[in-house]
Amino acid sequence: MRTKPEKTRETYYPDSDGKPMAETDVHRNWMVWIIEMLQFFFRGKRVYVSGNLLIYFQQGDPKKRVAPDVFLVKECEQKPRRIFKIWEEGKRPCFALEVTSKKTRRQDLGPKKDLYEQLRVAEYFLYDPLGEWLEPALQAFRLQGGTYSPLEADKKGGLESQQLGITFRLEEGQLVLFNTSTGERLKTAAEKALEAEAHLNNVAWLEEQLARLRAERHP
Repeated sequence: MRTKPEKTRETYYPDSDGKPMAETDVHRNWMVWIIEMLQFFFRGKRVYVSGNLLIYFQQGDPKKRVAPDVFLVKECEQKPRRIFKIWEEGKRPCFALEVTSKKTRRQDLGPKKDLYEQLRVAEYFLYDPLGEWLEPALQAFRLQGGTYSPLEADKKGGLESQQLGITFRLEEGQLVLFNTSTGERLKTAAEKALEAEAHLNNVAWLEEQLARLRAERHP
């Protein structure tokens, strides 16, 4: 009597590791702001920007995963994903950033840094928004010969990401991102909304003044 071959159970890759998105509101906000700025900067290009999303790097083993606060993958479609499987995408992140804290510091400068190095993530940045432990509060590493070397700041204290074409800098303790080529500062969605609102208010004021002048000329 022939027996039917057993079906191989498909490996399940969860979309959550059960850990909170961020330690505090400050850390969560910075994570969101940086992702927003990078997504807008690379709009229209085949660049995938995400964060707090599980990256699986070994097929068949759902324990082999990591979730950077922010990461970027070149030549990869920008579309919503549940998880990111390196072997299916055929691409791996070239940039990762951790909004680090006193609670996550051992992981961020220990196992995570080692893992990003093993995964050949070309650049690894860390930002400590509360200035709790990292001095300076912004640091970065770049792969050189297969191992991470710390980046040296420029004369203004900026750290240039060659992978992104963006310079990261601290101004009064706050992280600011600049287009390295143009020097233009990248802005958050909230900042853009405020600028648009101010522009509309200015247009409305000008229209009111023009209407008043016309009324005075032609009473």
